[in-house]
Amino acid sequence: MVLGSEGRLGLITEVKARISRLPDCESFHVVFFPSWDKARTAARKLVQHRVPLSMLRLSNAIETETQLALAGHPGLISMLERLLSLRGVDQGKCMMTFGVTGSKTQCRSGLKQARGVCKEYGGVYTGTRLGAKWAEKRFTMPYFREALWQMGYAVDTLETATDWDNVDSLLDKIESNLRAGLDDKQEKTHVFTHLSHFYGQGCSIYTTYVFRVADSYPETFARWQHLKKTTSNIIVRNRGTISHQHGVGKDHAPFMPIEKGELGMQAIRALTTSFDPDARLNPKTLLD
Repeated sequence: MVLGSEGRLGLITEVKARISRLPDCESFHVVFFPSWDKARTAARKLVQHRVPLSMLRLSNAIETETQLALAGHPGLISMLERLLSLRGVDQGKCMMTFGVTGSKTQCRSGLKQARGVCKEYGGVYTGTRLGAKWAEKRFTMPYFREALWQMGYAVDTLETATDWDNVDSLLDKIESNLRAGLDDKQEKTHVFTHLSHFYGQGCSIYTTYVFRVADSYPETFARWQHLKKTTSNIIVRNRGTISHQHGVGKDHAPFMPIEKGELGMQAIRALTTSFDPDARLNPKTLLD
């Protein structure tokens, strides 16, 4: 309750930080799989078999295609795709990026285990070059949003988490709703997804959507609001959490009662009333 309160119960006034030594080595690696089913199964096995990876990300086919298109160096990417095709990884391919961090022995062991699992499911290992590019750009991609806006496109993300047996169903519902969300405006939405934050019982689903801005700001906002609200409603009604790492805030607050239930919301209200009777702390967050 306290960790998830998002500032509703008090202010942090003192922090103790735990530190650790910098690792001897860290590297990021990329594997391509021939299909989503094989890629998702491999990712699940990596996590449930506790292969010591420091980072794992699995892009679906459309995100893979989008990421390769944005990578630049079209000649090199074309060569890569020809080589993958010779290995049976062509249309519908999915890209997995994973990291190994620690001592040299730990990194060697983690990489060996990961490559073994990926090979079992038809994964083609391509080394560290694409992984290094991902690491280089991982914190700069959000700035791409402004460039897209200047070119007439809006971009946003939706994230949730669910159990393994529900991943494909929920992912399909999320993408289908976003892709068709502006059909009545005769507008297309580009939608792609990756899995992240893996757990033994499930994972996070992280979806990005891009759509063309309207002639006016109010209409653009209305389009975003429609996509956001309808998809959020689908998430909470199909065994997904309304937020994973992004927080609930004010945008997601209307969907909290569906996820938490009446008793859960009563408990949250009771705590905020007790700790903050004048409702001064981050008002309207969590509670619509």
